[in-house]
This record gives sequence, structure tokens and C-alpha cells, in this order.
Amino acid sequence: MKNKSKFEKFIAVAAALALWQLASVIIDEEVLLVSPLKVLVRLSELIFEKEFYSAVAFSFIRITFGFVLAVVTGTVFATAAYRRHTVEVFLWPYMSVIKATPVASFIILCLIWLDSSSLPIFISFLMALPIIYTNILTGFKSTDPKLLQMAEIFRFSFKKKLAYIYLPNIKPYFISACSVALGLTWKAGIAAEIIGIPDGSMGEMLYNAKLYLATADLFGWTVTIVCVSILFEKLFMKIINTVFKKLEDL
Repeated sequence: MKNKSKFEKFIAVAAALALWQLASVIIDEEVLLVSPLKVLVRLSELIFEKEFYSAVAFSFIRITFGFVLAVVTGTVFATAAYRRHTVEVFLWPYMSVIKATPVASFIILCLIWLDSSSLPIFISFLMALPIIYTNILTGFKSTDPKLLQMAEIFRFSFKKKLAYIYLPNIKPYFISACSVALGLTWKAGIAAEIIGIPDGSMGEMLYNAKLYLATADLFGWTVTIVCVSILFEKLFMKIINTVFKKLEDL
């Protein structure tokens, strides 16, 4: 089944690339749509440039830091909100506003308060926070009340409840939240860089490619961002699954 799934995905990717190539041939204008082969050639040139790796590192460190900060803060907030209803009520308007406000509005507003190099950290944090918070809080609230009653009878401490009751229940919610938030974090973080244009970022490279109508560079950097975000997501999810497995084995 795994081999079949991989083969199907390979066929889907090949079909998408063929359609892309066909569209570029029909349009016959590189400024509008460059061919996948030329993007690959340009990407192979970019990876040998010194500023390529410094730009990737610049964006990766900041967006990753913003995401990890959101995971930690969202977990703490959700735990506090579950234990104290007043905390949930107090946090409700903030989380609602963050979820409802367009990313671009936050980026422009934050440019007034923050340096452009700090902008992707804050925007990544802000976009991931309500997703992590809401999912973990939902996981807490969906815990079987009968298990909690049993824990009360046997006088479990909160730490024991967390380890034996809450964690197994929260796990699918937490993993789902991280999976969704990771993609949004990278989109929002790069968007913040394109608008804020911090020196040496991938967002700046995208902006310059658009400015000089370098379509091959634009596609090359887009492919790089997609690949880096996918690799980071797979690595992070593997770490999370390993951590949960170790906690369950305790």
C-alpha cells in the first residue's frame, strides 16, 4: 500500500510538472511563466551562492523560533484556561481578534512597533498561537469525565492526571494543531518578510525577484521555501511523536 501511495504521488507530481511545462510553452513568455526546467537550472545556480544559505538560515531561525514560542505559550495558556475558567474568559477576545484579523493588517501594524528583522518572529508566533491554544483546550475539555472521576476517587495529583489521562487525549489535537499551524506559520512569516523586507531574508529575495521581473528566481525561491517548510514539518512532527511515545512509556 505504501509503494502504491508513493507511486500515485509521483504520478500526480509528474502530471503537475507536465501541465506547468505545457502552460509555459503555450504562453511563451518567461516573464509571465517560466518553464520548470529553467527553474531547476536557476535553483541549481542559487544553491552555490553564498547569500542563498544565509537567507535560508535567516528566515528559518526566525520563523522556527516564532512557531516554537507559540507552541510553548499556547500550551501554557490552554492549561491555565482549562484549570481556571476566568483565564479562558480573559483570553477569549484576544484569540478571537487574532483569528479574525487579516495577516497583512498585523504585518503593517507591527512594522510600527518592531524592527523588520523581528517581524517574522512575532507574526509567526501570532498566527500559530490561537491554533495551538484552541486545539489543546479542546483536547482538555473532551477528556472522558468518567476517567476524571476515577482519578478523583484515587486522589491523583494534577501531574498524574496529565500523564495518564490528559496527554493521551490531547495528543491527536496537539499533533493536528502543529500540522496546521506549521504551514500557516511559514506563509505568514514569509509574507511578513516580503512586506517588511529585512536584509538577508528569503522574503527580500522574493521581493527583489518580483522587482526585477526575474521570474526564474521567483519560482526558485518559492520552491526553496516550500522544500524547507516541508522538511521542517516532517522533522518537527517526528520529534513530537517521539516525545509523546517516551511520555507514554514512563
